[in-house]
Amino acid sequence: MTSKLRRSAAVVAGIASAAVAGCSVTPTELTTAQLTSIAETSITNVAAGQEPIRQAISLDEAVARALKYNLDHQVEQAEYAVRERELNLSHYSLLPTVVANSGYAARDSFSASNSRNVFTGVESLATSTSQDQRLRSSDATFSWNILDFGLSYVRARQAADKALIQNELRRKVVLRIVEETRAAYWRAVSAQRLHGQLERVAGLAHSVEQEARKVSRDQVSSPITALTYEREVVEIQRTIGELQRELKAAHAQLGALINVPPGTRFSVLGNGGPAHVLPQGDMMSLLHTAVANRPELREAAYRKRINEQEAHAALLEMLPGINLFAATNFDSNSFLLHNQWENWGAKASWSLLRVFSYPAKRALVEQQEEMLDKKVLAVTMAVMTQVYVSRIRYVHATKEHATAQRYRDVQRRLLAQIRAEAAADRISRQSLAREELNMLVAEAKLDIAFAAKQAALAFVRSSMGLDPHVPGMPDMSVRETTQAVRAAAAAPPQVVSAGPDL
Repeated sequence: MTSKLRRSAAVVAGIASAAVAGCSVTPTELTTAQLTSIAETSITNVAAGQEPIRQAISLDEAVARALKYNLDHQVEQAEYAVRERELNLSHYSLLPTVVANSGYAARDSFSASNSRNVFTGVESLATSTSQDQRLRSSDATFSWNILDFGLSYVRARQAADKALIQNELRRKVVLRIVEETRAAYWRAVSAQRLHGQLERVAGLAHSVEQEARKVSRDQVSSPITALTYEREVVEIQRTIGELQRELKAAHAQLGALINVPPGTRFSVLGNGGPAHVLPQGDMMSLLHTAVANRPELREAAYRKRINEQEAHAALLEMLPGINLFAATNFDSNSFLLHNQWENWGAKASWSLLRVFSYPAKRALVEQQEEMLDKKVLAVTMAVMTQVYVSRIRYVHATKEHATAQRYRDVQRRLLAQIRAEAAADRISRQSLAREELNMLVAEAKLDIAFAAKQAALAFVRSSMGLDPHVPGMPDMSVRETTQAVRAAAAAPPQVVSAGPDL
């Protein structure tokens, strides 16, 4: 090895060592200050850019705020935007390829050589060169692979279906959010209306319990009668505690759904707004509507379409590829006769191994098709069951609400009689207090039964895939979105007539 070559090798080795040392990476944990900054930024941005709540909100406004500001929905919207961008990007893969190159090369000596006659072994020419020491070159090449174009077209169609799948996933989240918002709203209405009453009832029950113990201690009445009375009061206290536990978290749950920071005080309208319409029709028509509307089934249909496109892609991959190309070139070498020239041509290539792998790919696609068919049937059965269960649940909730209403009415009439008897000193004060407690508990149970009925109605609508369609919602105000939600809720649900297959 010459000294010149050794020096070059040493220089290359030194550069490589420096590059390796400079590229070494070690894990670096976030500092406490960075974590604190991230936490502060996240907490600040949770509800940033939202319209503040200035008055008591109605049910339609609660749904509108959930659709606009719920973070789960915003995540799905962002995912859908990403899929749309991926679809737009996939369109560029359909275009031909145009590559421009430019280069410069130099050497410290001429690229010279000798020539020797291969038959005689005699040197035929003196040392000569046909290349300058410094060269500049450039070219622009247009190429188009027909097979790649076909595959890119298939992938673009699959990307379009993936965007549609993401939209159905967004609809699935919308159905869940709307159902939970309606149920939480009516629980919040009950909690708001009964909060003061339940607190007063709890205080009254405590004082009545103390009096019952005093009666038992003083033996004013028989021990059995006194203890029985005390037991009834304790039972009422337990019921009050259960009601308070169920209702106290209602505002927080509603606030989370409409993306209101915890601890923010807001109120809800007592009547909630217009009642939502129960979908009408025979059961087969309702099932047909659910199967046509539910996002899970639409998602499965799009996945089947993607799998069909995969079968087309497997067939295309087996075919030979034809590449068409044309280029314009420049070379500064002064020894060339033509420094600028154009060239064109076509190439054909065929990966023979893909021909042998096609049966396996085709079998995979067919197996996936069978799996998706089974999944569609399983999801269809689940959807049909949910529709049946939702109707049964609504019927029972309606009956329970009617029963709670009758119980409240009976308790109200009974309390009126007890008050009249107490005014005439014909019954004890403890009996009057006990019935006052029972009356307030009856009012609370009636409110909870009504909230359960409204939650069951929301479940009926979501089981059928009836989500409020609000086009252009991101650019609308809360008031405009509320009006759109109210219009969608007031419109009779579109029930598809059952076809002959049902």
